[in-house]
Amino acid sequence: QETKGTDQMNDRINGLWWKARIGYNNQNCDPEVLEKFAELIVAECLDIVEDEDDGSADTKSVRWAMIRIRKHFGVEE
Repeated sequence: QETKGTDQMNDRINGLWWKARIGYNNQNCDPEVLEKFAELIVAECLDIVEDEDDGSADTKSVRWAMIRIRKHFGVEE
């Protein structure tokens, strides 16, 4: 299962990478560095959202948002 999640993450990041390159000559950019950068952005976003979750019924939507973000980007918990 870990490979599947990693593949999904790579596919999402690769798609964002190609989308970001439109209109730019990024031939000198290292895709591995940009992939790590994207992973860090997603992790930071999840940390921000997680800080809003106090475990109460009022923050249930926060927990659902975190699940959706992880699933969308293929991030393992």
